[in-house]
Amino acid sequence: MTEIHRSATSSRTRPRALARVVAPLSLVALLLTGCSADLGNDAETPDGALPILSQSVTEAGEDGETQVDDSLADTALEVLDTIPVAPKTEWDGYFQRAEYFGDGWADLDGDRCNTRQEMLAEQLEEVELNRDGCRVDSGVLHDPYTGETVEFIRGQGTSDDVQIDHVVALYNAWRTGAQDLTQEERLQLANDPLNLQPTVDWANDEKESSDASQWLPPDESYHCTYVARQIVVKANYGLWVTEAEDEAMREVLADCN
Repeated sequence: MTEIHRSATSSRTRPRALARVVAPLSLVALLLTGCSADLGNDAETPDGALPILSQSVTEAGEDGETQVDDSLADTALEVLDTIPVAPKTEWDGYFQRAEYFGDGWADLDGDRCNTRQEMLAEQLEEVELNRDGCRVDSGVLHDPYTGETVEFIRGQGTSDDVQIDHVVALYNAWRTGAQDLTQEERLQLANDPLNLQPTVDWANDEKESSDASQWLPPDESYHCTYVARQIVVKANYGLWVTEAEDEAMREVLADCN
């Protein structure tokens, strides 16, 4: 059994995962409006630090910014202090993504558009939709991970030029607490807009399932936002961080002020 312990700056216990899972429609609304959603664990973080941080990173993404407000680095640290620190769960078996997190992209809001298409439509500019009103035929990505501007064209051999990264990789999530979530909660995690970022293919391939101690976006100006988003997702779904991951996150946040 994995031994979970708190960081030296916190004596809080790990909250129940279910209390922090936000319905997909609420997260979509949060992305579109910038309004704060009730993340269900205000009592678990000082002065409701988690919803404050969540709103900040959401608004940064909505406005196309590459940084959270510098003053919120301290808020991110407050939330990080509530996240357990533990080794990754040992896992020798084959990681079955479809079985654990759902097969492909889901349509959790029932609008007949899957999560990938919704993320492309939301995050790309100059978007041209298919006549079905759902699939994105073309658009322009200003990639915060790399600083590159990439033209997206749907089609064989070109669709994969823009991929959707899980900010907290699903295999990382699986080994840091997601095994304790229900299937429905894991499906939400895999399709949560706060945990999704369109990026160029090579950056997504380079990252694979790395955590913050193993990989950060090539564009250093996005490091603070990237780590803040990982902290929000980990706290929201009751996941833990490894010691190396915790140290790497703190190093990034120390340079944000």
